[in-house]
Amino acid sequence: MRWQAYLLLTITTFLWGGNLTAGKLAVGHVSPMVLNSLRWGIAALVIGLLSLPQVRRDWSTIRSNWLLVFAFGAVGYCAYNAFLYSALKLTSAVNVSIVQAILPLFIVVINFALFRVRSTMLQLVGFLVTLVGVAVVVSQGNLAKLLQLDIHTGDVLSLLAALCYAGYTVALRWKPPLNWRVMVMSFCAGSFVASIPLTIGEAVAGNSILPHDPVGIGVVLYTALFPSLISQAFFIRGVEIIGPNRAGLFINLIPVFGTVLAVLLLDEHFGGFHAVALALAVGGIAIAEFGKPHKA
Repeated sequence: MRWQAYLLLTITTFLWGGNLTAGKLAVGHVSPMVLNSLRWGIAALVIGLLSLPQVRRDWSTIRSNWLLVFAFGAVGYCAYNAFLYSALKLTSAVNVSIVQAILPLFIVVINFALFRVRSTMLQLVGFLVTLVGVAVVVSQGNLAKLLQLDIHTGDVLSLLAALCYAGYTVALRWKPPLNWRVMVMSFCAGSFVASIPLTIGEAVAGNSILPHDPVGIGVVLYTALFPSLISQAFFIRGVEIIGPNRAGLFINLIPVFGTVLAVLLLDEHFGGFHAVALALAVGGIAIAEFGKPHKA
């Protein structure tokens, strides 16, 4: 079963890396909050139509857990992507990709704070290496910027996005007993509802852009079907098999896939400090995975 989790989580992170590229492509073609709403609305509709028998069977469970379902969608799906797409308006997809490597560390910290879930010393070393990699990219290779609090707003938004998804990942232990398709549909629907006030606020501020060309429409469809449906289902299953701490480590593959896709598809600059940060992020996941606790 473990190899199945590894495969599912690798596909998940590849599609999420594509989500970062799509979010950058969206700039000027569809605004962040409009993209967020359309993405989750379409995703909820598609999987809902494909899962009507399961939805009818689990409807009573959805009703009795509606607030929990809404919270999962609002934090893990809506807030995460709202911060992420906003960050991509202000900084490069390469930067956002590498900053997301801090997500597993957030998961470990939250797990320890709430449930006293401990990590091995080697895992902590791996997380520290990852943290240094994130610090390198946030400071653009000049760590003195961190002491001066001279940090790019886009990178801060990216960190907030990672914090949202880390909280969602840890909280999956409380997910209601639903068929996986119904669960993804319910979370997507919750995210859509939570995104509406943000989209209205964006429109009132005069920043709303509806998808009006092939690029905007393509970004909406890609994010709705692949990172929203396939990735979320695969990630939930991966967490079920190997747990949130180890599943969270695979999120460190997002910088790899996200960076490669950004350089190839967006022609973004890949500087020396990016290479150092990426090496630290990948090294962190390798060390932490090697140092995972083994059951007798």
